[in-house]
Amino acid sequence: MSNMKGVKSVRGNGSARLDADDDPFDDGLSDSSPRCIEFQGLVRREIELLGEDVERQGLKKTPLRVAKAMTWLTRGYEMDVVDVVGDAVFEEDHHSMVMVRDIELYSMCEHHMLPFFGKAHIAYIPDGRIIGLSKLPRIVEMYARRLQVQERLTEQIASAIEDVLRPVGVGVVIEAYHLCMMMRGVEKQNSKTITSALHGSFRDDAKTRDEFLRLAYGPSTPLR
Repeated sequence: MSNMKGVKSVRGNGSARLDADDDPFDDGLSDSSPRCIEFQGLVRREIELLGEDVERQGLKKTPLRVAKAMTWLTRGYEMDVVDVVGDAVFEEDHHSMVMVRDIELYSMCEHHMLPFFGKAHIAYIPDGRIIGLSKLPRIVEMYARRLQVQERLTEQIASAIEDVLRPVGVGVVIEAYHLCMMMRGVEKQNSKTITSALHGSFRDDAKTRDEFLRLAYGPSTPLR
């Protein structure tokens, strides 16, 4: 039985679908909707301010493509923790650490609206309840698909798992590369940002924390 007390709902009205051309970026954004038309107008003006001809062949459909792409890339605003987890919380007498590591994530920096990408490592110690393993990547996806900073993203993931499971402890580590540092500004190509969020026993118990960090930062060996 799940305990969803404290989980905040951010449910929107979008519904995922593909358009007639199977456009993977279309997430319920109708081409003729007022929102889509307004979005396209903003993108057209942006292109013009860059000094480009928005009417040339390669750019004619760019405003529509961008409107759909940004809707898809920020679809986390239309997701709800309750719906993402569903009924995949199970009573189980297991009291050792559960970890899912190397979860790919892609997000958008809210400061420059440029992508950052990397991996999340998640672990928790159950207190009578476990969650379906696939739901951990889905929680990552829900929060990553918003305008974000990595620090907040890490904490949101940990807090959501804590709210859903009320575990003995939960830990999240994210390692990511930020294009706002790689493509512009300091232009450092090999710098990686690492953030962590430690709750419960992962924060208070040194042995638990050390085990988690050792597993999170250890070498990843493909299964054979």
